[in-house]
Amino acid sequence: MGLFTVRKPRGFQHNYIYYDPRKEKLAKIEENAKRELGLLPPKEFSPEDIRGKFVGATHHLRRRKESKRKPISNGILVLIIIGLLLLARYLYTGHIF
Repeated sequence: MGLFTVRKPRGFQHNYIYYDPRKEKLAKIEENAKRELGLLPPKEFSPEDIRGKFVGATHHLRRRKESKRKPISNGILVLIIIGLLLLARYLYTGHIF
């Protein structure tokens, strides 16, 4: 099956030099705690805050999004095999049934 597989190129991973995700996460936690205590005004709703949360929450949706390819379903595969068998029988005997 190596003839029909298309290799996926290696992904590009850029690591920032002057960026610390831990520090940003701690700052966000601190800001949320201050908002809960009432030291900061409530944050306005932003659609950017919920973008991608539903897909990241489940394993099957995350895998589906990462794969970006649609496999052939079993039903279509069975129909193709039956069609090929009928074609082979027609070519061998001269009639289908």
